[in-house]
Amino acid sequence: MASPLVSCTELEAHLADPSWLVLDCQHDLMNHAFGRESYAREHIPGAHFVSMEDDMAGRKTGTNGRHPLPAVADLEALFSRLGVTSGTQVVCYDSANNNYAGRVWWTLRWLGHDHVAVLDGGLGKWRADARPTTANPPAARPASQFVARLRDGMRVEVSTLVENLGSRSLTVLDARTAERYAGLAEPIDPVAGHIPGALSRPWQQNILPDGTYKSAAVLAAEYRALLGSTPASSLVHQCGSGVSACQNLVAMEIAGLAGSRLYIGSWSEWCADPSRPVATGPNP
Repeated sequence: MASPLVSCTELEAHLADPSWLVLDCQHDLMNHAFGRESYAREHIPGAHFVSMEDDMAGRKTGTNGRHPLPAVADLEALFSRLGVTSGTQVVCYDSANNNYAGRVWWTLRWLGHDHVAVLDGGLGKWRADARPTTANPPAARPASQFVARLRDGMRVEVSTLVENLGSRSLTVLDARTAERYAGLAEPIDPVAGHIPGALSRPWQQNILPDGTYKSAAVLAAEYRALLGSTPASSLVHQCGSGVSACQNLVAMEIAGLAGSRLYIGSWSEWCADPSRPVATGPNP
């Protein structure tokens, strides 16, 4: 696998490189117009906008979470339109410390595309470094024929986690804030709390004050301290709707702890069924 990170310096050096594709993934869970409006005002030159609601989420049934995966055919059409080929280096960024860019990164990895990374520090560091931005739309890229090669071992379904409640053969890692995990606050979903047995690792803990990721050594030490002897292959990442959980997936890959999986439906799917148990408090 290619590195999950690209620095601002490296990206700026490749802005005119036709083999590189930059994706603006700005979003706000509480204001779905934010991403498109922010992109229209200012984005990295050449970047194309990808909508978390329109492009990265499929049909919602009310019971399958707030950001279910789109149909594979729809994702193939999206990345074909954007001109992604097997040799394209895709770089994803947002203005929220890669909280949303990570979902696009994970999706492309799941579809079998290896050359994809998130921008270390995101749009915040890009601006802080006084690098160029623009409001001008990018030139259209030549369309491609993007064909998915699914890596099905990268995700789990809710049925697997329900079965796991008894055996605990898998460990769930919750990327939401400690307050949401404990059930003290729930600004989005109708039920507060967490999946019984889940550990807490708020995604914000991966990030330094300047928006870049902590070093690989620091991340590895923190995750090993939390997980103990649990191997990455037994770990399932979860958040509110399978978005910010990808931030922890990026961080673990930086740390050399690749191989964990994502529960796409996450808390918004889990709590939609009242028969599924809910835990509260600071402990699993």
